[in-house]
Amino acid sequence: MIKRQLGQGLEVSALSLGSMGYGKARELPDRAEMIALLRAAVERGMDFFDTAEVYGPWTNEEMVGEALAPVRDRVKIATKFGWDIDQATGAHRGGVNSQPAQIRSAVEGSLRRLRTDHIDLLYQHRVDPEVPMEDVAGTVRDLIVEGKVRWFGMSEAGAQSIRREHAVQPLAALQSEYSLWTREPEAEIIPTLEELGIGLVPYSPLGKGFLTGKIDTTTLFDASDIRVQTPRFAEQARLANQALVDLISRIGQRHGATPAQVALAWLLAQKPWIVPLFGTRSLARFEENIGALQVTLDPADLDEIQQANIAIEGARYPEAMLRLSGR
Repeated sequence: MIKRQLGQGLEVSALSLGSMGYGKARELPDRAEMIALLRAAVERGMDFFDTAEVYGPWTNEEMVGEALAPVRDRVKIATKFGWDIDQATGAHRGGVNSQPAQIRSAVEGSLRRLRTDHIDLLYQHRVDPEVPMEDVAGTVRDLIVEGKVRWFGMSEAGAQSIRREHAVQPLAALQSEYSLWTREPEAEIIPTLEELGIGLVPYSPLGKGFLTGKIDTTTLFDASDIRVQTPRFAEQARLANQALVDLISRIGQRHGATPAQVALAWLLAQKPWIVPLFGTRSLARFEENIGALQVTLDPADLDEIQQANIAIEGARYPEAMLRLSGR
């Protein structure tokens, strides 16, 4: 698989697999299938995998650790700290916690669950307004010196926060939502990353499934699905936002590509240091997504998307979740 450079010399496959949807529940009926999918991804050349202690909490890291232990020397694993999780019980107490002692405890737990002696990329999951950013970055710097962490990253952080932590411990990557229907990072975040030499790992590159073209106004979501609460997935918003899917579908037809492949190819065309992070529970969908690496959008395609200037209706998250974005 094609490789890309994030920041600080971190080289990874040009696409990354996010495993948030695997192992979140205490009992996962298709756990074996998910482990098989992670291993199949490695066999197809992917070497960059994403998890976090809060997914579960803990069950996701445990499953990822089991899946990747036999191929640990062939992969780079990213995980995250930053939510207020009881390190004795795994209970998620709500809110954020990046106190230095909490960071260290979280890292020790992640190392055990991931069955490894080091974390390749450690993200601060959300900025903690109660802890000086210099203390957070300093703690991670010490963990890097100790060999427990290789690279440092942040998630959903604003430009000022990025600059402050980067000044203490240089960042390899920012993980943040960015896609054809979430383009806010273009205003300030992407220029900041380019200036500082930090890579971007965009999550939800397919708009939580909307940009695949498989969701319309008749689609029903399970009550536990976050999209039920998301303004952008309200029926009227879906109807309005269909214009974007129609556009990338037309472009895809010219390239023999699916809408999902066009959405990923668009991200890959924005900057050479962008590595989209997608999630799927299906090997067929995984293979469709990595097929985006064979799709090259030409300047006319990119101009067509830009000139269309399609306004997206609806917020990307419920208001309460947006307040935790760190921006």
